[in-house]
Amino acid sequence: MFCFRRKDTESGDAPESLRRLRLRFRGEVQGVGFRWTSRIVADKTGCTGWVRNDSDGTVAMELQGTNDQISRWFGGLSSSYVRYPIDYRIDEKVEIDPVSDERGFEVRFC
Repeated sequence: MFCFRRKDTESGDAPESLRRLRLRFRGEVQGVGFRWTSRIVADKTGCTGWVRNDSDGTVAMELQGTNDQISRWFGGLSSSYVRYPIDYRIDEKVEIDPVSDERGFEVRFC
């Protein structure tokens, strides 16, 4: 499982802030329900953002949530493919600015 936690130098009383990751997945990620599974897991974990297939065979995604939500999303995605393992890797992971007022997670089409 991936861990994306940062050390918090402020008091633990403050609410956890949102983070947004730009991700690119490579491998067995098209034709296996990857986008739809991503959306289902995002809905369960409270993450927002979007996912789409790209013409080069990769899947692009922006995933937004708290550290805990993002961590649970990665765990949930892995759990979803336990019975039907797929071979994929994260080819790109970049921290970007959160999008304010985003309401959900959508599957986009090129």
